[in-house]
Amino acid sequence: MTLSYKASHGSYYPPGATASDAGVNFSIFSRHASGADLLLYEAAGSPVPFQIISLNPKTNRSFFFWHVFVEALPAGTHYTWQIFGPNDTASTGRRFNHKKELVDPWATAVTDAFWNRRCASDPRNESRSSYRAVVTKSDYFWADDRSYKRGLEGAIIYELHVGGFTRHPSSRVGQPGTFTGLIDKIPYLQELGITHVELMPVMAFDEQFVPDNVAARGLKNYWGYSTHSFFSPHPGYCISPELGTFASEFKDLVKALHNAGIGVILDVVFNHTAEGDHNGPMINFKGFFNDIFYHLDPQNRNYYRDYTGCGNSINCNHPLVTQFLLHCLEYWVEEMHVDGFRFDLASVFTRGEDGIPQANPSLPWRIEFSNALNGVPMIAEAWDASGLYHVGSFPGLRWAEWNGRYRDVIRRFVRGDSGLVGEVASSIAGSSDLYADDDRLPLHSINFISCHDGFTLYDLVSYNGKHNEANGEDNRDGCDNNLSWNCGAEGETDNAEILALRRRQAKNLMSILLLSQGIPMLLSGDEVLRTQRGNNNTWCQDNELSWFDWSLVEKNGDMLRFVKELIALRRRHPNLNRREFLTGEAVSDRGLRDIAWHGYQLNEPLWFDSNARYLAYTLAGLADDEEDLHVILNMSESTVDAPLPEIPGRAWHLALDTSRTSPDDIMSRNQQKDYENSSYQISRRTVAVFEGRR
Repeated sequence: MTLSYKASHGSYYPPGATASDAGVNFSIFSRHASGADLLLYEAAGSPVPFQIISLNPKTNRSFFFWHVFVEALPAGTHYTWQIFGPNDTASTGRRFNHKKELVDPWATAVTDAFWNRRCASDPRNESRSSYRAVVTKSDYFWADDRSYKRGLEGAIIYELHVGGFTRHPSSRVGQPGTFTGLIDKIPYLQELGITHVELMPVMAFDEQFVPDNVAARGLKNYWGYSTHSFFSPHPGYCISPELGTFASEFKDLVKALHNAGIGVILDVVFNHTAEGDHNGPMINFKGFFNDIFYHLDPQNRNYYRDYTGCGNSINCNHPLVTQFLLHCLEYWVEEMHVDGFRFDLASVFTRGEDGIPQANPSLPWRIEFSNALNGVPMIAEAWDASGLYHVGSFPGLRWAEWNGRYRDVIRRFVRGDSGLVGEVASSIAGSSDLYADDDRLPLHSINFISCHDGFTLYDLVSYNGKHNEANGEDNRDGCDNNLSWNCGAEGETDNAEILALRRRQAKNLMSILLLSQGIPMLLSGDEVLRTQRGNNNTWCQDNELSWFDWSLVEKNGDMLRFVKELIALRRRHPNLNRREFLTGEAVSDRGLRDIAWHGYQLNEPLWFDSNARYLAYTLAGLADDEEDLHVILNMSESTVDAPLPEIPGRAWHLALDTSRTSPDDIMSRNQQKDYENSSYQISRRTVAVFEGRR
């Protein structure tokens, strides 16, 4: 039986496909289009549309929106668009091609059963090779779920890849590599003690967006920094995407995380799309409003300005684009209940329509003042691929930033570089030199040692150089400046002394991270010493090289225990989560300053010693019932007799010593004993922590 539905004028608002009991309203924006066809498919695998509705410019266009209402059309219908208009890219940048089926930019669910990037990139190819959108209906029952919490005070962020977290056979979940599979691992996250997960891209992305030499190896775009449909969860993370269950599967994950007391931060790619350069495919934006959505070369608008290293750059500060991106964020907060966002290569947000950086770009400020986004954490990766670097100066008052300088300073210090104690102290204290002059706070600094992009924690202490040959690019890809140290052997080794030192160095890095003011972020798997065998750019490795190996939970259980106890220590100490910057002023009746810095002698830090690899400090409790902390960082090659300050009415208790083996490397409060000596013999390359209490 041939299906056919009656169509009427419809409404230009809201954009996208809006389902009701009476039918579905479709609306898309295309300013310079001369015509539009809506193609309706019965299912994801249907080879041809069951109905094509041609829109009349006189009755189905309002302003620059094309719209139609299809009566009695059910949710679950799949659809695409074909748009007619001029293709004069060199002069105007308009790239219309009615041969290409396009996916709705506002689609809340997209399927990829027929997607073929190579065919979609050929302007002459008329095969049905596009993504398809799915009509969805919002009827999810949230019960009493609401955003986890506002702000980032006290947060401990855990960056993970939804697919890679459970795809390894050792995960033993029912639906590996999916939103549902991640739900099964929430008890692990609870026991670890983190407060937020930061999910690497979960908006629909193109897994086929890889160079030919990478594709020839059977590899694909694994990380997901190739978004094309910003309102839709990625179909590859869903159990039944062909049924349009995207939103409900993602919402189930969010609700389960919230019930466990864990917030959800999304890693968002608003700097470029999967459509690539002038040779790339036509997915949606190119075919609807190419000349508006992208930065184009003013000399020849056939070409794209590329500030991202990915072929194109989004023209974020055009009013329409700004509104589109803002609407998207508000949708994910209001409809999907996410709790915050981290923005990839966010310095692109500061570029005006001419590509020149602006002092007050509209997109960051529109996000700042959105009612729906009020109090929602915004985290910027405050640089782009064309030289902009905004760490410490990203526009806006409440934007936090990935602190790349923190990462670099702490990596250098722990590997043994000398003369850094001043920079280390500033980093540990919340990077006031970056943020205080703009009246920002320590919580604006997202501190991290490792993230998805680069070495894992264990590889950072196991390799001097990258080993990316498996990527198929002759080891040219990935960062060369890793600031790593292999502890005496490159990669795998049976040398017990080197292996012990690597474990100690990993604990040193993790300890400093969780003892620093600011917001710590951990990379998934670092707590169990996950390795990528020296590959620092696994963006295309959807295999065991990238996946979380759950056998490490037992194999490296000592490290996991250390990290759990370290997180617990941080969470029970408000003085490690200060809202204001440290000043060195007296704050307690015990005669303590909020922080006191030390060298080999108390109150004599080695600020001007170019050979120094030693720093200690005393941190006062914020209240009389909170323990004071004394931290010793000895990254030198010598044992140091470190003096301990005397605090009237309190005794020091050793809480942590990274040179010791488990379980003596870190002790919970009830396991600690009074330490009666006036100094502590701290071994080389060791972090030690004392808690002072009555």
